[in-house]
Amino acid sequence: MKNLNKFAPHLYALIGFIAIALIYFYPTLQGKQIFQSDIAQYTGMAKEQIDFRKEYNEEPYWTNSAFGGMPTYQLGAKYPHHYIKDLDSVLRFLPRPADYLFLYFLGFYVLMLSLKIKPLKAFFGALAFGFSTYLIIILGVGHNAKAHAIAYMPLVLAGVLWVFQKRYVLGGIVTMIAAALEIQANHFQMTYYFLFLLLIVGGYYVIEISKEKDFKHLIKSLAIFGIGALLAVGVNATNLMATSEYATNSTRSNSELTFDANGKKKSDSNAMSYAYITEYSYGIAESLNLIAPKLFGGSNAEDLGTDSSMYQFIVAQNVPESEAVNLVKHMPTYWGEQPIVAAPAYIGIVVFFLAILALFVEKRKIKYALAVGVVFSLALSWGKHFAPLTDFFINYVPMYNKFRAVSSIQVLLELCMPVLAILGLSAFVNSDENERGKSLLYAGGIVAGILVMLLLLSGSFSFTSLNDEFYAKQYGANFMDVLKEDRKAMYFSTIYRSLGFLAVAFAVLFFYTKKTFSQFNTVLLVGLVMVFDLFFVAKNYVKAEDFVSKSQIERPFEETEADKRILEDKSHFRVFEMDGNMNSARASFFHKSIGGYHAAKPKKMQELFDYQIAKNNIEVLNMLNTKYVIQTNEQGAPMALQNPNANGNAWFVSKIKKVNSADEEMKALKSLKTKDEATFNLYDFGTLIKGKGLPTSYIKDTTATIKLETYKPNYLKYTSSNSNAGFGVFSEIYYPKGWKATIDGKEATILNVNYVLRGLQIPAGKHTIEFKFEPQVVKTGGMIALISSVLMLGVIGLGIFYWRKKTQEVAQ
Repeated sequence: MKNLNKFAPHLYALIGFIAIALIYFYPTLQGKQIFQSDIAQYTGMAKEQIDFRKEYNEEPYWTNSAFGGMPTYQLGAKYPHHYIKDLDSVLRFLPRPADYLFLYFLGFYVLMLSLKIKPLKAFFGALAFGFSTYLIIILGVGHNAKAHAIAYMPLVLAGVLWVFQKRYVLGGIVTMIAAALEIQANHFQMTYYFLFLLLIVGGYYVIEISKEKDFKHLIKSLAIFGIGALLAVGVNATNLMATSEYATNSTRSNSELTFDANGKKKSDSNAMSYAYITEYSYGIAESLNLIAPKLFGGSNAEDLGTDSSMYQFIVAQNVPESEAVNLVKHMPTYWGEQPIVAAPAYIGIVVFFLAILALFVEKRKIKYALAVGVVFSLALSWGKHFAPLTDFFINYVPMYNKFRAVSSIQVLLELCMPVLAILGLSAFVNSDENERGKSLLYAGGIVAGILVMLLLLSGSFSFTSLNDEFYAKQYGANFMDVLKEDRKAMYFSTIYRSLGFLAVAFAVLFFYTKKTFSQFNTVLLVGLVMVFDLFFVAKNYVKAEDFVSKSQIERPFEETEADKRILEDKSHFRVFEMDGNMNSARASFFHKSIGGYHAAKPKKMQELFDYQIAKNNIEVLNMLNTKYVIQTNEQGAPMALQNPNANGNAWFVSKIKKVNSADEEMKALKSLKTKDEATFNLYDFGTLIKGKGLPTSYIKDTTATIKLETYKPNYLKYTSSNSNAGFGVFSEIYYPKGWKATIDGKEATILNVNYVLRGLQIPAGKHTIEFKFEPQVVKTGGMIALISSVLMLGVIGLGIFYWRKKTQEVAQ
């Protein structure tokens, strides 16, 4: 009974987290699902893969529905022996996105326990972390992998802290499992950023342990981390290896081209330009919306309400009130330094106040490591606005230049600040009576001073955004004047709002110093104020109306008349949707598209688009077998235009143009007659040619054919007929790993031609040609994952055995 009572608070917390997550996203209880723009795009990209999986009960690992063709490694592919993913599925038992919110709460609660925080305070800390506006809005827009990775960060940190506290078994097991879960979340940018915080916290402990000269503890801790990290990586081997393989062929790897799409010499060989990496850089002044949510206008589509100047202005233009109400729901009030913002990254004024309080009352020095994490995260989030630091990391810190949207490193701040806040609250209510009043005045004075300073500095801001010139052209100068009035009104109202919540939290703590409130009531009241502050801000950006029926989620794109016409054609071809360019997966949902939506697109296809397709090179569309082009007419309706010159699935050519670099090949495509000619890059792929080499010309039989007989995304079967030995070009995307070709059952060498396509030397006569996608990386990774999973179970078993043995020895 005593043991049950010991665990009762944790059980209550767990039930509370489940209930709150479901209540917050209550439409999920009605069978609805949240409409997430990024997930809609993913659904389009993964449609062929999902359909194949349902029909054949296996993974294709390749899709032809996006970017002409690409591996599905980053599209939700399922790997053999990925048992850690099964564990993750068990933990995410709630309907989405309540499952991620629950994980936010659970992981942070465990982190608080590792810091010896009592359950009630830990409970409110978990809610404050989970309701941080940024963490909610990423669920609204569909950054599920990002939310997934963030959710496991506190759990990893908890394990690390336990190890350093000499709770080796518990800490080692938690660290190992949590790290494995973190990696399988598959958002390497978030995991990469989190490593910086682990280095900061780990560095702090190494220094402290070294001062005490407890090197045995240090070595044991590092050994535990090493084993845990090795097994965490091992159980995710397939995903990591496949991602690494694909990354070298994606836009995240450096280009072989030395000139840009306009023919100018490139000044930077990095895969992503400095401008692209730092496009989303947090403004330095804008950082203050961490404590006043709408200081910089909130979002690009803010609801101003009927009390706004904009509403009155629109009604004055003789717009019906019902229409005016809808118009003011989506106003571009944001005027910060970033191009687009869906919501402010608000951490909470009470959280900030308590975190500052922690610096005065918390005795444990871990607070300094967390504070360094906050400052480090904030400084790097400024990106181009703090160029010396950003440039150093881009140029010298490994892999930092592989990620964009540097402002998202604020996730470290989003984690550290609530931890500091709860440490501050806990230390305050347990501190010496003589210290409470002074520390409270210092912390309250600092935070209130910042807010008052913002009130006084309002005249120094222009309330003008990067996009205002566009809005002025679209809606006129009067519209902009009124919009600026509302932006200014929001500026003042959000400061007053923060001052109000600060005053309430301060008052509760003040009355505690006067012994008006008990410790329990103080924690309860401050916790409620802290959570309500965040809850109501976050609720502005993810609403009940964002939830739709399950059928709409599964079919997020509406079939147009153009799509219907194309779908009547049962042959195999590609479609180019001009309005989407290479940034929409709408066409991928219905057709085999040369476009798509992905953060790491196939590099060569993106380059082909930038250098050729965007320059209206029709021959390139022909060689990609683009049979239909979708474009809008004058009325804005999509039309399906048939391209009669598409080359088909495969064809023989009479001439091979050999080039010696990617530059030469890209330039050759400008004038290439793709039905008769093909390019081949000797420098990159010359070693693939065996025997007598590759002839530059072939006698082309006018009756020669290559016909596609069987189509699956991972299997293609052709029959060829040619009176002479020839060279066949296939309108399939070349990928250097996994694809195997056979001619009459004998392996043939696949050559990369025309920059992105596959080519084969085909002997004279009639032949059966097959392409199969059988990635070795999946086989090898699966075996490593299996072995690592067994070893992980063994380590857990040994750990539990050792713990029980020690417990029995202590009991005796």
